[in-house]
Amino acid sequence: MTEVTITGWGRALPPAVLTNDDLALRMDTSDEWISTRSGIKERRIADVNVTELATVAAEQAIAAAGLEAGELDMVILATCSPDRLIPASAAIVQDNIGAINAAYMDLNAACSGFVYSLTVGSSMVSSGVADKVLIVGAEKLSHWLDYENRGTAVLFGDGAGAVVLEANPEPDPQRPIGMLASELGGNGAFADHLTVEGTGTEGSVRYDGKHAITMDGREVFRQAVMVMGEASARVIEKAGLAVSDIDLLIPHQANARIIDATARRLRIDPAKVMVNIHAYGNTSAASIPIALSEALEQGRVVPGATLVFVAFGGGFTWGAAAFRWGDRVTPIRTSTASVPAESRPALDILDAKHAQSPPVGS
Repeated sequence: MTEVTITGWGRALPPAVLTNDDLALRMDTSDEWISTRSGIKERRIADVNVTELATVAAEQAIAAAGLEAGELDMVILATCSPDRLIPASAAIVQDNIGAINAAYMDLNAACSGFVYSLTVGSSMVSSGVADKVLIVGAEKLSHWLDYENRGTAVLFGDGAGAVVLEANPEPDPQRPIGMLASELGGNGAFADHLTVEGTGTEGSVRYDGKHAITMDGREVFRQAVMVMGEASARVIEKAGLAVSDIDLLIPHQANARIIDATARRLRIDPAKVMVNIHAYGNTSAASIPIALSEALEQGRVVPGATLVFVAFGGGFTWGAAAFRWGDRVTPIRTSTASVPAESRPALDILDAKHAQSPPVGS
């Protein structure tokens, strides 16, 4: 099987910052209440579509790989907040970046979407189905939040991250790179514990209020703590590694306490755990590629580093992957693509959006 390596990476973050103090102006909460329960201090709010965020991250990743978009064979957009259901929002991204030779699809595994997509994309390259695959995790979860519900509204933010996968032209049998092992799973019995009802064909029958994320926070926390640690341990074992071999754990940024619990279950040094939830909140499928992009910029991913990605999300889905980095940790090119500047504060964006959200069927 062909080895697969990540050759490009990028991220897109809306400029509008929503702080905990901002949220306290709209609901019964405080910076202390949010910070102590989640580790979140602020998050980004988008006034553009998910596909625009995805396009910026994609263009940065393509430039970092030194490619042209026309060289891509596949575009996978991991999202649970697409612009629309038909067609796949990946179609809009493919057109925006000019990937005229690429097939495309959306993949919805909620917060586990990037790990699922990385597994699918790596499998396509290693089997010879594709040579170059773009994976984008992009979310606009602010669209689905009820800002009268502090149990969910304080947790989520918007953003996008992307990577490019390619075949490794010079594999070393003594030290393989790329995907060393992966594990995907889920338990549909918990589907209603984290959901947005009424957003599909059930809408006109079952739902008569505004669309918003509903979550059993206690159950989500309990399952995530258990599953993320166990999935990470299993994938490390499947790769024939020990925890001491892992250079950096990049978990889904859902909650600082979940991340801490995962690290403790693995008995991994906290210095080997990438955490940026304080700055962006939970960006679902975008959180791992955003964190990976930042880790590279910070010098925390070195040539030949062994990484573990792990996520847990609505569904309940989970995924973990052990991945060994290649030699290059700097972009071949850089892109000027960026999210448009926003003159309005984040609260104004949210107020305007939710003032225009009528009940379904009205």
